[in-house]
Amino acid sequence: MGAAGPAVAVVLLVGVLGFAVVRPRGLPEAVAAVTADPRRVRDLPHPSCCSETEATDLATDLAQAEVTFAWVERVAAELAARLGVATDAPEIVDAPPGPAAASFSDRVDAVLLHPWAGIPIFLAVVWLLFELTTAFAAPLVNLIDRIVHGPVAGVVAWALGTVGLDGGWLHGLLVDGLLAGVGTVLTFLPVMAVMFLALGVLEDSGYLARAAFVADRAMRSLGLDGRALLPLVVGFGCNLPALAATRTLPNARHRLLTGLLIPLTSCSARLTVYVLLAGAFFPGYAGTAIFLMYVASVALVLGGGLLLRRTAFRDVRPEPLVLVLPAYQRPRLRPLALTVRSRVGAFVAGAGKIIVATMLIVWVLMAIPVAGQHAVGDVPVADSAYGRVASAITPAFSPAGFGNDHATAALITGFVAKEVVVGSFAQSYAVAEPGDVARAGSLGDRLRESFAASSGGHGAAAAAAFMVFVLAYTPCVATLAEQRRLFGWRPTLGAVGAQLVTAWILAVLVFQIGSRL
Repeated sequence: MGAAGPAVAVVLLVGVLGFAVVRPRGLPEAVAAVTADPRRVRDLPHPSCCSETEATDLATDLAQAEVTFAWVERVAAELAARLGVATDAPEIVDAPPGPAAASFSDRVDAVLLHPWAGIPIFLAVVWLLFELTTAFAAPLVNLIDRIVHGPVAGVVAWALGTVGLDGGWLHGLLVDGLLAGVGTVLTFLPVMAVMFLALGVLEDSGYLARAAFVADRAMRSLGLDGRALLPLVVGFGCNLPALAATRTLPNARHRLLTGLLIPLTSCSARLTVYVLLAGAFFPGYAGTAIFLMYVASVALVLGGGLLLRRTAFRDVRPEPLVLVLPAYQRPRLRPLALTVRSRVGAFVAGAGKIIVATMLIVWVLMAIPVAGQHAVGDVPVADSAYGRVASAITPAFSPAGFGNDHATAALITGFVAKEVVVGSFAQSYAVAEPGDVARAGSLGDRLRESFAASSGGHGAAAAAAFMVFVLAYTPCVATLAEQRRLFGWRPTLGAVGAQLVTAWILAVLVFQIGSRL
């Protein structure tokens, strides 16, 4: 968005939610106006307002109930008249001459809930979520990353050096394993906090319930209601907060189905891989290639949703969406802060531990030598247990055109985080990681050479297959950890298996078809 991006995003968000600044008048105010009428209060039967004779007449509960119901009918009739709603009541007491003028709330809803304008407005609001998250969270993420890998790593290295452990395997375990894992968790905190805060503002202001109605018709083909669209759209920014956003869905089966579809949305971390390979293999059509990846992501979500609904989720039926539309209001800061703190804390306690443990396991595999005369913690990737695992599974990717150790190793590290795929390529080719992935430089040359060699001269088709595989397989270990926290191990592991099989099949199809064109 550039330097003006944050300001534009804030202005647009304030414009969309500007109705929250002024307290509108709608149904709650109409109810208050009717029931606050002194005549209505005077009409309500109550023992304290009755004489002895009247109290005797109302001695039985049945008689009291009949009088109370009659009073309710009169009030309901007057309320319907004020709002211009048809009523079956036999009479209207003191009805106004005509329907009341449209309130501010009614005028806002006429735009936000419009059949044609509602969805574009909803998408614009979600786009603002992405932009605000990027604008406000990205500087904090970069700051945390610099602190963890700068001063903190330096202090740990100094402390180890004072006890004679500088440069050994313990140094690598603590700095490159444990500290890197903790740093990864910490860098997610600003993203999670900003996203939870933005979702809380939408929910507390009253817009989120209305957005569910707008998207309801589009989601019914998948057996979901409109509330499921927001987490899916958020997934195109980051799958992690998108999974956390499924907590807003009241139906457990709907939450699970939505949570299984979210990893198929192409998060921003995958974009770095698309940009690198599109720039290296499709320099004249890089933008089109990247756009097609997002089209493929939408197709995967729709196809996966339809398939799941007809197999494992046959019991899921689109339920009638009945929501109480709350009055528009200004978000309350204290409840928002408590909600954000609670949800971020749950992420750290649940997914954070799994992320750190996985980072430690990856470091151990990369530190253990299985060939050559290397010390633990000082071994080339090709001679490590990690490299041997990559070599062992490389033949499985030959039908997809990228059956080489460099691509396989990058996919394994991409299982931890898609952001490190580019760095893994650079490390395995022993070249500098490009500052701008759109200009791959020497890394692009090496990629073209290795993909052409592994694909029999069809490097572009192999690169397209690799991009499709990156799109369809497990996003990252943080997403995996969040799925496990929300849904348990069984659905999570089943989803991972299905994603790997789907990614492999699609990659093979793309390469086999592309290499023959």
